[in-house]
Amino acid sequence: MYQYLMFDLDGTLTDSREGITKSVQYALRCMGIEEPDLIKLEPFIGPPLLESFVQYYDFSEDQARQAVVYYREYYSETGVFQNRLFDGVPSLLSALKLHGKTVTTASSKPEPFVRLILEHFHIASYFDYICGGSMDESRIHKKDVIEELLCNRMRLQGEEWKKVLMIGDRRHDVEGAAQFGIPCLGLSMGFAAEGELEKAGAVAIADSMEEIGEFILAGSKIL
Repeated sequence: MYQYLMFDLDGTLTDSREGITKSVQYALRCMGIEEPDLIKLEPFIGPPLLESFVQYYDFSEDQARQAVVYYREYYSETGVFQNRLFDGVPSLLSALKLHGKTVTTASSKPEPFVRLILEHFHIASYFDYICGGSMDESRIHKKDVIEELLCNRMRLQGEEWKKVLMIGDRRHDVEGAAQFGIPCLGLSMGFAAEGELEKAGAVAIADSMEEIGEFILAGSKIL
């Protein structure tokens, strides 16, 4: 049923909480705010950084942009590697490619970092297309990333759109895909709050990489 698979990155393929929260902590410190509780910073994982700084710390747009600059200072050197693959990711990607699936990324993370992470974990070769956000913040929302991927790079047409599936761990993945009529398979291993994916309208919730594979390859209904 599904031929074209769009994977989110943070919280879907990788557990990136340490690198992201410590990068946010560093950015806040540079902005004069001390935040010792990294758990409090986990809501930054997934949504666009610019919006999160505004939402959670009441920054102005200019302040938020400066915070993103500080974030990237830490993240590009250290935080990007404070990361790990979820169990079973290479096996899942290998199985999908063996079945002839087109495997892609659709992450709001800046694309250079997406590529760096995939190469660091030696899984970049499994992806037919690697698409992420832009460094200049012009493409940070999930819907814009999906549009760039499907319309400008893959150039899908007609009935091919019905064969696309998003896989992600936050409501932004579900809602971004829904704007194109694309279903989203949610992943409970990520960073969504309890009930977030169900409320957003995920077609099903998977609890492991094995269940993602079952849903895609066998059409299993995951309860």
